[in-house]
Amino acid sequence: MESLESRLDYKFRNSLLLAEAMTHPSLAYESQRPHFDNQRLEFLGDAVLQLILTEDLFKMFPDFPEGKLTKLRSRLVSRRALARFALAIDLGSYVLLGKGEEATGGRRRVSTLADAFEALIGAVYLDIGFNGARELVLRLFQSEIEALSGSPEERNPKGELQECLQAIQPEPPEYQILSETGPDHRKVFQAQVVWRGMVLALGRGKSKKEAEARAAGEALRARVWERESEIKGGG
Repeated sequence: MESLESRLDYKFRNSLLLAEAMTHPSLAYESQRPHFDNQRLEFLGDAVLQLILTEDLFKMFPDFPEGKLTKLRSRLVSRRALARFALAIDLGSYVLLGKGEEATGGRRRVSTLADAFEALIGAVYLDIGFNGARELVLRLFQSEIEALSGSPEERNPKGELQECLQAIQPEPPEYQILSETGPDHRKVFQAQVVWRGMVLALGRGKSKKEAEARAAGEALRARVWERESEIKGGG
C-alpha cells in the first residue's frame, strides 16, 4: 500500500485503517472475517466528505441559497464523481476483492470505486483527525472546486461528458491541445477530446480550459461513440 500512500502524499500512522478501507465486503465474506471490510469506514467517510465540502462551498458562495449549494455539492460527491476521483489515484488497483467480484470486473465498477474512496477518507479522518482529512480532501478536489468557482451556474460539459462515457466504460476521456496561435494577448487554442482511441470532437477557445470545455460540449452534441457502437453492432 506504500505506492497508494505515495499517490495520496499521505503516510498512515495506523496501517490497519488503510487495509480495512481497501477490503471489499466480498473478500471479507470469503475469508470468513465479516467484521473486517470497508462498509463502516465508507459510512464515516461519506459524512466527512459531506461536511468538508459543504463548509467549503458555504464559504465560497456566500450569496447562494441552500438549493444551489446542494446542487453544487452533488456535482462533487455523486457516485460517478467519486469514482472519477478514485480513478485519478488508481484506487481500484489497491482494493482487495473476493474472487467472484474480481472475475466480474469489480475492480473497475463505479460503486466499488466510490465506496472505496469514501472508506479511504473515513480512514484518514480516524488516522489524523478532521483538520488533516480536510487538507487532504481539498487537495484532491482542488481542480473540481476551482472549476465550480469559475462557473458555478454554467453547465460543466467536461464533467457531463466524463459521467456519460464512464457509464459505458470506466476509462475517462483525455484532452489534448493541438495548436496555439495568435499573439500573446489574443491567443487561440485548439483542443481535441479522445476516448478509447476515438477522437470525439474539437474545440477552440481563448484559453486551454475554454478550448477543452468547448470540445467536450461538441462531443456531447455529436455523440460519436454511439455511432461507432452502431457500426460495430451492425457489422
